[in-house]
Amino acid sequence: SFINAFLTAQSESLAAFGVPDVYIEKYFEHARHVEVQVIGDKFGHVIHLGDRDCSVQRRHQKLIEEAPAPFIPARVRKRIHKAAVDGAAAVRYNNVGTVEFLYISEGEFYFLEMNTRIQVEHPVTEMITGIDIVREQIRIADGKKLRIDQKGVQFRGHSIECRINAEDPDTFTPSPGLINSCVFPGGFGVRVDTGIYPGYTVPPTYDSLLGKLVVHGEDRNEAIMRMRRALEEIRIEGVKTSIDFHKKLMTDSDFTEGRLWTKFVEKRA
Repeated sequence: SFINAFLTAQSESLAAFGVPDVYIEKYFEHARHVEVQVIGDKFGHVIHLGDRDCSVQRRHQKLIEEAPAPFIPARVRKRIHKAAVDGAAAVRYNNVGTVEFLYISEGEFYFLEMNTRIQVEHPVTEMITGIDIVREQIRIADGKKLRIDQKGVQFRGHSIECRINAEDPDTFTPSPGLINSCVFPGGFGVRVDTGIYPGYTVPPTYDSLLGKLVVHGEDRNEAIMRMRRALEEIRIEGVKTSIDFHKKLMTDSDFTEGRLWTKFVEKRA
């Protein structure tokens, strides 16, 4: 029971640290991971570049990201954006960064943390805003002023990113080895960020990320359709990859209809 767990934690705290204090967090069974991209300069200007949904993850490692976060009421979205900008402005934030939240379906959201760096998923934000976030980060580091204000940020369409990992698509076990060949999709609304090539050896250490497959569409449905096509065209031979996992997910009705939460993948394993 909760009371027994509380008392056990309290006794362990007392034995280890000499104080019986226990930190309690509210538990949400079906929470989404929603984050806001912000940029601030040394002159006190802070803007946001919209939000992203990163709920499709496994063991706290994101697998699919999209922007904007789908199925959030406009009034709640504005509150989330304001909370992110206000928080960054309060500490006179001078960099690009991501303010992360837990989002509950009833419209509640709770601050998690701020990542003070470029995120892996930044391309989806670039796709819907047309803003080169890495370039802006370099300009800010050089002491320059933001070139745009909030009104100058224009959002267009929907973007989805699939992380292509060197992993078994069913068990998620690592798959290091030699890449024999690789062919990447292209065309309108398709972007691939990768550093692999035929002859590249995927090491057994560090991250299993091989590349990021990113698409843009006029709306979420078009982006999903474009991602399905791109996943059919991408070819990586020599190691197992997560491509087939993404193919299945792009046709999963829970994904396409937005029934997402942070345990979405693990409950299907």
